Order: sequence, then structure tokens, then C-alpha cells
Amino acid sequence: MKILILGSGGREHAIAWKISKSPLCNELFVAPGNGGTDAIATNLVVEINDQKAVFEILLKYQIDLLIIGPEDPLVNGLVDFLKQKTELAQLMIVGPSALGAKLEGSKDFAKQFMVKYGIPTAAAKVFNKKSLAEGKQFLETLSPPYVLKADGLAAGKGVIITEDLSDSKRSLEKLLEGQFGAASSNVLIEEFLSGIELSVFVLTDGNTYVILPEAKDYKRIGEADTGPNTGGMGAVSPVPFADEAFMKKIETKIIIPTIEGIKQEGFDYHGFVFFGLIKVGDEPVVIEYNVRMGDPETEVVMPRIKSDIVPLLVATARGELNRGLIEFETHCATTVMLVAAGYPGTYEKGKKIGVEKLSNKNIISFHAGTILTPNELITNGGRVMAITGLGDDLTQALANSYAGVRSVSWEGMNYRLDIGFDLKSLDGK
Repeated sequence: MKILILGSGGREHAIAWKISKSPLCNELFVAPGNGGTDAIATNLVVEINDQKAVFEILLKYQIDLLIIGPEDPLVNGLVDFLKQKTELAQLMIVGPSALGAKLEGSKDFAKQFMVKYGIPTAAAKVFNKKSLAEGKQFLETLSPPYVLKADGLAAGKGVIITEDLSDSKRSLEKLLEGQFGAASSNVLIEEFLSGIELSVFVLTDGNTYVILPEAKDYKRIGEADTGPNTGGMGAVSPVPFADEAFMKKIETKIIIPTIEGIKQEGFDYHGFVFFGLIKVGDEPVVIEYNVRMGDPETEVVMPRIKSDIVPLLVATARGELNRGLIEFETHCATTVMLVAAGYPGTYEKGKKIGVEKLSNKNIISFHAGTILTPNELITNGGRVMAITGLGDDLTQALANSYAGVRSVSWEGMNYRLDIGFDLKSLDGK
């Protein structure tokens, strides 16, 4: 089978790493890929939002299975475009249509979907430039912290939380003035929920689903969850507080109603659903949906899937998903994201990366913002590399992650020192 993964981040490298182990995969391509995927697949040059270019690559390389990694192509309707092409009638695609992708592409759309299908979520109201004054008045009725969210895609950075009312009003003004372009032309002001967050993932063919390993990620740039939001600074799986009883609540109250809603709405949905959740008291509440895997969560989820993932992806694309297809590894996985100096603000690219060779099979490097030149590996993004460690428990996995971190260096490299530390008492280690 010829398989193409669309994307260039750590998520795509982790998916490629897992797929490369399958005997069902004869040829693996990643477009455009990065310096890490280059070692296990053929990287293809393509602009992921150029639908015609993607179509031409699929034809040229006679791809059997396409996995769409990032959200932008999905929200922009790539799946719909490709399914109209008679030349690709046999192509299997993992990724929802544009309508299904609105669950991530519009927070207002997702909120209305959750309310309609009785899925627990925070209360929210939506405002635009014309209703700016009303938005400020609404903020005055709330107690801090104040939560503002850009309605559209903002690369994981469109959420602002502040304790100060004046700051929240200024943030609302900036968002509606175009801080994130069209993504913040509408802004949700949302009820603040206090609790601990986790991410749950499923594969669905629009009718049934398979639950993947859960994860907890760390969004803030600084230790103790301080500083601005990022695309993610690290992740842990499994999540100690997500025991069997709590996961059953998630399945009953959130996953099943979501899949039923997808079915009732008639979405053409064959792909991943990412549930961004918060545990409030002992109850799960949805913060957001994503319509693809998370990054850096994928870097801990993929190493915990024991089953061959290719049959799961094929069954998802064909509408033949069987809930008994998946088996998990018992080990723990943690990942630490290495980022460029200045990230998530302005940062430099083109720094030479030094990497020591390690013999420890429990340390895996997943590349994100890297390019491999004939002579060296160089940085090419804000989030550069995720170092995943495996272990019998959280402490051991973290020790391996940070051992791997110490084997990588470049000018200005930055990372958090406390990934997973908040969970150690829960893990019993």
C-alpha cells in the first residue's frame, strides 16, 4: 500500500513513525515533511493548502491512503475537493469534509453543536466589531478570570485568559481589530472553568469509533504554566487521574453524543476527533473540538498504540471501523518540546542543530520545525523537535525524555523543565 501523510510537524512525524512499522505499508510519503520524516519516508514538496498540487501528487505517486495531518486543509475543504475527482475514486482518505471540520474551524459552530446534543461545555456568547460595546458590558457581568477565544483557526494561540477586567476589554478590542486576521472577526467570551485539562482522541468513520490513548499537554511557554500560550510545550500519556470510571463518563457523556451528532447532522466524517476536556470536580466538560490529532499529544499517543495503525486508518476511511481493533501498550510516554528562542513570539530560523547519537531505544526524537540539508540539520520553525521518553512509569519516562533533551543543542534552544511534574503525586512515583 502507498500511503501519503500531508503535513510537516511533529504530529506528522509521529504518525509516519507508527505507519512505517506496518507490514501493510510498501511506500510512505510525507508532504512536505521535515528533517525527521526524511529518514523514514520520501518527502514531497507541496503547499498543503494548494488543493490542485495535492491532487497532482496523489495521481503521480498512485497513493492508496491519504492522512491529512493539519487542520487548515480540512477546514478549507480539501477532502470535498478530492472526493469530487473521478481519477481518485479508489483513494482512501482520513480526514473530515469541510462541514465536519467546522467543529474546529468555528468555535461558535462547535458550541452550538454541543448545546444541541447535550454535551457538557462552558457557557459562552459571541461578539463582533458591531457588538463590541455589548461585549464589554457582558465582561462586566462576569467574575474573573475572563476567557476570550478567537472564533476561527489561530494556530493554537487564539485564547486569552486574564484576571483584569480592563485587560480583558483591551484584549477584546485587539481581537476584533484583527489580531488573528479573519479568525478573530468573531470572538467568544466564555465562562471560566476551574479544573485540570486532558485530551482524548478517537478515530471515527462517522458511525462508530475507536478510543485512542489519552494525553495531557502543556500549553504555556513557562514553568508552572506561566507566560503566553503556545502550540504545546510537552505532553504525557496515560493521564493518572483519567481512571476507568472517569473515562467511562467521557465516553457516555461526551464521545457517544458527539458521534451521534455527527451522524444526525450528516457530516462526511472519516477521521480523528480530538476532545479538549477539563475535569471540573469529578465531571468532564468539553473546552474545544479539534478534527485532527493534537501536537505534541500525537508524540505520546502513537508510541502507546500497540496495534498496527494502518488497518485502523483503512477501516476509518472505508466506513468499516470495528471497536475491537485496538490494543494499547502498558508503558508511559512523555514528550518535551524544544523550541526556538523567542517562541511563541518572533524567532529565528536557520540555526544548526547538534544531535548526539543515543543507543537508548526508549528515547524517540520527533522532528517538527527542521530541515535536513546535505551537510547539516537546521531549525525551520518555532517548535523544532519533540523528545519522547518511554518508561514503566511517569518518572522513568520523564528521565528518558530529559536525557534525550540533553543530547540536542542549538543556539537559543528553549524548553520547559517541569513537563509532567504536576502529575507525579497522582502517579504514585
